[in-house]
Amino acid sequence: MPTESQSATVLPGAPKDALVIAIDAMGGDHGPAVTVAGAAIALGDRPDLYFQLHGDSAKIEAELARHPSLKARSTVVHTDQFVAMDEKPAQAIRRRNTSLANAIHAVKGGPARAVVSAGNTGALMALSKMILKMMTDDLERPAIGCSWPTRNGFSTVLDVGANVTSDARQLIEFALMGAAFHRALRGTESPTIGLLNIGSEDVKGHDDVREAHHLLKENTLGLNYYGFVEGTDLCGGTVDVVVTDGFTGNVALKTAEGTARFIKDLMKEAFKSSPLAMLGALLAGGALKAMARRIDPGAGNGGPLLGLKGIVIKSHGGADARAFANAIRVGVSLAASAYERDIAAALARFAQSVGNGRAALAGTATDTDIADSHVRGLTPTGTVGG
Repeated sequence: MPTESQSATVLPGAPKDALVIAIDAMGGDHGPAVTVAGAAIALGDRPDLYFQLHGDSAKIEAELARHPSLKARSTVVHTDQFVAMDEKPAQAIRRRNTSLANAIHAVKGGPARAVVSAGNTGALMALSKMILKMMTDDLERPAIGCSWPTRNGFSTVLDVGANVTSDARQLIEFALMGAAFHRALRGTESPTIGLLNIGSEDVKGHDDVREAHHLLKENTLGLNYYGFVEGTDLCGGTVDVVVTDGFTGNVALKTAEGTARFIKDLMKEAFKSSPLAMLGALLAGGALKAMARRIDPGAGNGGPLLGLKGIVIKSHGGADARAFANAIRVGVSLAASAYERDIAAALARFAQSVGNGRAALAGTATDTDIADSHVRGLTPTGTVGG
């Protein structure tokens, strides 16, 4: 945790109207070499940004020397502690003066509007929840959203790893938070929502996904609900927001990233296979580069931890400078929007609807009936949808 002396002098040169972003400069596979360079790229797009760079000052200053414009728009907060990529979250929590913890504290009580880290995901989640707290007591932990390339641009997929299993209530919360995130980042006023399943029929899927589907179809939460979507819809752009549990979402994400690399490797091999193929690659160079940019995981880098009282962005650990800059851009977009108020209002409406449902059920169902509900805290099985 920053000391009082650090907090008092943390931004001596920041203009009053600057949008301040805290960076865990030591996070990720490459540390300051990427995080500082990424901040420099982001500053080129948004000259009103000001960065608070947390970590080893000697290493950070060495990188800042290569970027004079960024140096003039940054403050370095020194610590010689950082969270290793393989460190257990419980260990990270016990060490309060790491670059990661200090960067999160900058959002909690300091000047920063968002924090960006390419570091240890488990530690980032645990520290963010401990320091910033969840938006509501009902939310158990954040959900990780990601930008997924589609035929139409990008969709939002969540959860992609924070919650291994998710009940119906959590899936609905993901839908509310995903819609708010997509609206803030992509500018879509009423994003369409799809629930990932093994088929489009109402009878498909396990109890929790079917119960969430039935409630979302009632359209009482103001969402633009499309219905069930399948794995083939992820890249097709069928909906703007795809909702699933963290286990399924993470497997889908890693599969897609691996497939993209596999395709790129195959194409490289094919175009090097003969002189004629190499000539074809030269002639199609522009189109091939455009395709590579479309399927590059770095193009959509930057996943928010949704549900926190503060903006926290997770970058890929192996991100290069341009990909890390994309993660910063996500944080900037959310910080400049009504995203936090939007999510808070949506969750409050949902909590109110749950409370009303419980009150209505009090005179028509026994305690045992309610306890047996498949939708935990919503309505007993058989009463959803009236």
